[in-house]
Amino acid sequence: MEEQNVTDPIKVEPREGFSIWIEFADGSSGILDLSDLADKPAFVGWSDRAYFESLHINHDLDVIEWGDNLQLCQDALYLKLTGKSAEDMFPALQASMADA
Repeated sequence: MEEQNVTDPIKVEPREGFSIWIEFADGSSGILDLSDLADKPAFVGWSDRAYFESLHINHDLDVIEWGDNLQLCQDALYLKLTGKSAEDMFPALQASMADA
């Protein structure tokens, strides 16, 4: 069995408006308001409530998605939910940026 990353989504549910409830492998969970994305061209399908509620986890890729072609990065969602920075999650990133 493959080891889970802390940012792997394990449960996800649509909520009111353009919000979702999500739980990650490390136990972090909460509601994320995605309404800032709703007016972007890629997310126009969300105007159909049935499509928005088709939200699910693609376990092959460990991402959340709608349909077969709209996905959101689990790392970005994790950072948004927890308030952590990319440097907090990926310490090597900070070191490589210092060397640049």
